This record gives sequence, C-alpha cells and structure tokens, in this order.
Amino acid sequence: MSAPVLKVEELSVIARKGEHEVTLVDRLSFDLAEGEVLGLVGESGSGKTMACRGLMRLLPSPNLRVEGTSVQLAGENLLHLDEAGMRRMRGRQLGMIFQNPSSHLDPLMRIGEQIGEGIRLHQGASKREARAQAIDVLRQVGIPDPQQRVDSYPHEFSGGMRQRAMIAVALGCNPNVLIADEPTTALDVTVQAQILRLLLDLRDQRGLSIILITHDLGVVAQTCDSIAVMYAGRLCEHGNKHEVLAYPRHPYTAGLIDCQPATSHGHALLKTIAGQPPLLDALPQGCRFNPRCQQIGNRCTSLMPSLQPVSHGHRIACHYPLAVGDRS
Repeated sequence: MSAPVLKVEELSVIARKGEHEVTLVDRLSFDLAEGEVLGLVGESGSGKTMACRGLMRLLPSPNLRVEGTSVQLAGENLLHLDEAGMRRMRGRQLGMIFQNPSSHLDPLMRIGEQIGEGIRLHQGASKREARAQAIDVLRQVGIPDPQQRVDSYPHEFSGGMRQRAMIAVALGCNPNVLIADEPTTALDVTVQAQILRLLLDLRDQRGLSIILITHDLGVVAQTCDSIAVMYAGRLCEHGNKHEVLAYPRHPYTAGLIDCQPATSHGHALLKTIAGQPPLLDALPQGCRFNPRCQQIGNRCTSLMPSLQPVSHGHRIACHYPLAVGDRS
C-alpha cells in the first residue's frame, strides 16, 4: 500500500489551568490515505475540533499547547515546525473549513480578496493572477456567476453560499488535506446534501483527503470511507465505515449508533446513553467510559485500555468489546 498522505502519531493537546494541566486530546493516532474521507465523530466536548486545531497548530488560547511523536504531512513533521513553517503549510498543504463561516470570513474583505490572499502568499501570484484563480475556485465550488460574485462581501451571500465561499478559501492553494469542521451545521437539509456532494466531487476531482468532523452518523454513512470515534479526548474505535457501523465493537460506538432517530414507522422511544461525558479535569480511573458503560468489568475501573486491532484496519480501546453482531 502507498504511504498515507497524513500520519498522526500520539497527538496531544494540553491546557494549563493555573498550576495544573489538563489533557484535552490524549495521544491521538491515525493515518489518512489519498482520497480518503475520515469521519471524526463523538459527543460535544469529545475533542474532535480541538484535535484538528492541534493538527493545524491554530489553538484558540496561549494556554494551550500541542505535543506528540509526529504529524507527518508532505515530508514534514508539523510538530517540529516553527510558526513561519506552519504558515507555509497552512493553505498550501493543509486547509480547514471552520464550523461557522460567518465568524471566519472577514466581513470587510471581498470574497475574492480572501481567496486570493492565500494564493498570493503561497504561490507568489500577482493580484490579477490571484483574482483569476479565485474566480476559477468559486466556479468549482458552485458559486453562480463567479466573475461578479468574486467582488461580493460575505454578508451578500446566503448561508449555503457562505459555506461554499469558505470551502473556496480553504481550497485556493490546492491543499492535499482538507479538515471540514461540521460543514453543514445550521444549513437546511437540501443545502446540507449539496455541500456534502460538493466535498465528494472535489475529492474525486483533486484526489483530496478529507477529515470530516461531525456528530451525525447519517452524514458519516453517506459520505465517509472510515470512522474514528472519540470519547473524552481519546480515540476509542477506528475502522472502515461499513464494518464499524454494522458491527461496532466498542460499547460507546454502539450507543451512538443506537441514539440515531429510527427511520421506521412507529413510536418507539429514542435510545440514549445514560449519564454525561466526564469533565476532563476530573476523569474516572481506568476507562473513561466506564461510569456509563453496560459492559463494565473488573479491569475497566483501574486500567486504561489501549487501541488494539480486532480485524484488518479495525481498532478499538476496550477491555470487554462487544461480540460481532452484539448490540445489547
């Protein structure tokens, strides 16, 4: 098999709180192949967005820092780069679509200028060349009349068009890896489907590898090739989409699947996972899921499980995994 486009080994994000430190993302490891769409899922606060901000080295506070063995992309270990080195990688090799485009598009800059800014920085293009490339990218992401809309401001776009513009900004320099953080949040169902279809089309056209952060397993089923499930800052299950969704081995993954609204008729009660995720500065001993787990055993309250393979490409971190087909 060819080498992965992105190889993450034991990535951690650590926060300083006064005299103490709290680990928000704990030794995350995964590979991303060329053209692969990886769904990063879990409840709110599980560490999905923080992990990807750690990859980008775009942490929202000076009290946060990134540690790890390596994050290999385009022959570089991102953890060894200084800020100038990371600026060269962002946009050119690694792009990110943020959850709320209204907060990340500059309201005082025309859309074309925001796309062209990265093109001029990374490619040394002239202002005219950057504008021409911006028009081309807007056309690729489905913005109608791109020669006119390149001069529009963000507030002149609808929600769906702003999301497309955000994608255009991220793709302006043709990165190898795109991180999409809840790209369909607050969009209606029809527009959600259009945005997801656009991402897959761009993957097919460019050979783009995508990390899709989402809490919606329906989106994962339609869009992704593989799934990585996070809980309380740790990876608890990772594998092929079809295998994980059909035969989840970690009780938390099975619980997330069972929480999805039923599509059949009737009035069955929606299943839920009892309890709440733990506070990261007050974690339980052993497995972090043990206070909510129905599979709990003796080792769960004393020993943290490590990721172990259960089949080719399918890994779980559980002392007492579910048997294949067991959804109890």
